[in-house]
Amino acid sequence: MEEPAHQFVTIKPSALQIGLIFSRIGLTSFGGGLSGWLLREFVQSRAWLTEEEFLNGLSLAQSLPGVNVTNMAIWIGYRLAGTKGAIAGLIGIILPPAVVLIAIAIAFASVDRYRIAHQLLDGAAAAAVGLSLSMGITAARRVPRRIFPAVAMATTFAAVAVMHWSLPWVVVIGGTTSIAVSYYQLSRSRTDA
Repeated sequence: MEEPAHQFVTIKPSALQIGLIFSRIGLTSFGGGLSGWLLREFVQSRAWLTEEEFLNGLSLAQSLPGVNVTNMAIWIGYRLAGTKGAIAGLIGIILPPAVVLIAIAIAFASVDRYRIAHQLLDGAAAAAVGLSLSMGITAARRVPRRIFPAVAMATTFAAVAVMHWSLPWVVVIGGTTSIAVSYYQLSRSRTDA
């Protein structure tokens, strides 16, 4: 299988570099804010991906089954270093944090009865919400203002939050519709050019 080419990377990162970066991110991040750290690391600090590429990958990762950050680790790893990079990203984001998580669970079991332990967890949860909000605002500012994405977002919100439709059906119907409309718009723009 041919390795993916990336036009913006001047020095191609190794699978080991990718694995170590994901290990560090996984060990130093909490909750849902991981996508913000990934954006900073791979787009802003290292410039291995453009912001548009990153946001496209994030959209793909969120639409696939499984944990978003794991999907992102696989996508980024593959994008930068092929199959070896995807495996390194997956191992890096899962294995070291899993070992630490087991150790923390053992330690937390011994301090669970103290109120301060629960307050610390509430603080970590608040930080994760803030990081997720920051990532959402960054993504919203960068997305081109077009009518169809706004309609799709509003329709999805209404279907899930207001009408309480089953989420898998909303994803299947909304995803299929979005892909079809995007494909139509892309093919139309190519024929116009």
